[in-house]
Amino acid sequence: MRKASGVVAEVLALIGRLARPGVTTAELDNEARKLIKYRGCAPAFLGHGGKGRRPPFPASICTSVNHEVVHGIPDQRPLQEGDLLSVDVGTCWRKYYGDGAATYAIGTVARPARRLMDTCRRALELGIAAIGPGKRLSTLARTIQGYVESHGFSVVRDLVGHGIGTSLWEEPQVPNYVGSSLRDVVLRPGMVLAIEPMICAGDWRVSTLPNRWTVVAADGSLAAHFEHTVAITNDGVEVLTVVADGGGN
Repeated sequence: MRKASGVVAEVLALIGRLARPGVTTAELDNEARKLIKYRGCAPAFLGHGGKGRRPPFPASICTSVNHEVVHGIPDQRPLQEGDLLSVDVGTCWRKYYGDGAATYAIGTVARPARRLMDTCRRALELGIAAIGPGKRLSTLARTIQGYVESHGFSVVRDLVGHGIGTSLWEEPQVPNYVGSSLRDVVLRPGMVLAIEPMICAGDWRVSTLPNRWTVVAADGSLAAHFEHTVAITNDGVEVLTVVADGGGN
């Protein structure tokens, strides 16, 4: 899982270098796919789905722009100055998965957009810092929700993080808010979680586009998304979605 997650981190770093005004999300997808395969992994999202509820996902990464929260499909639209681009990456290596996401400012973005992006990133950092062996999922959820809402933004309720291992999505669900539906879990060494706050500048409600994949903020407000794959260890946590020594470009 360190291998798969390290490749996720490399891809996100590559996107950070390439994403700029005029570049299309399809071009970013192509470069990501080449790097994933060069590192000996498979793109986990490509072809996912296709069991009636929605068609197979047609790309290697998800590219969500501005009010798109997650699962945006790469296409030929060029990125524009001031856009927010959220990219979600999944890879598989020897049947083990890694998953991560980041939001990027395209050129110079407005101050409120920058604040949204920075709040989402910091919420993920604080959530990870709050957990460890013996801690509960509710501690993670409460930390993320409290920080996001204290800055005037909302936490998406219809989408959550997840366990991860030999399947891309495993139990437990990892929500970013505390609600009656939260199935609280005591964290123990060996568990691996994909923690991914998704937040909006306006209301938290979302809807899905006719392509049956892309989830957008229902009120059209800007969204941001950050994610790490994190292992619970005997004495704390280990973030797996980092570039391994010697593994960068």
